[in-house]
Amino acid sequence: MKFKEEVTEPFPPKYIIALAPHTSNWDFILGMLYSWAKGLRCDFLMKKEWFFWPLGIVMRKLGGIPVYRNKQRGMTDIVAEQARKMDTFHLCITPEGTRKATTEWKKGFYFIALKAELPILLYGIDYKRKLIKCTKTFLPTGDVEKDMSEIKNYFKQFEGRHPERFRI
Repeated sequence: MKFKEEVTEPFPPKYIIALAPHTSNWDFILGMLYSWAKGLRCDFLMKKEWFFWPLGIVMRKLGGIPVYRNKQRGMTDIVAEQARKMDTFHLCITPEGTRKATTEWKKGFYFIALKAELPILLYGIDYKRKLIKCTKTFLPTGDVEKDMSEIKNYFKQFEGRHPERFRI
């Protein structure tokens, strides 16, 4: 399965990639292969359940950061603070936060970008067209509802591996 690329947005020294739709574990594999082909190192957030031994060692080596959803740990504050301190910062997040159909997207990526003053590169995976596309960089304004609506609208053009699992 060979994918085409339509990417017009440059990679600044610091950024967050919002990647959608996320309907299959293949999205992770495709994303990793893409980043390796581009020579990019991009960390990612993933639920803690994926970090069991020995898989946890591999996930961390690949750039994985475990997320403990049941604890209020101020994750966005911690990650934003790290981003501000670093010369380069590359983080990929799937805003849906799940492979199941949901219209309630997680906003952590947005708040990290807002707090650390980072651009968000909007990357879409379209399995029907076999396309990886990024033609928009988004700068959060602080108007969460308006901004999330604009971000979701961008992703309407993409069809996930399991289209029935993708909701806006």
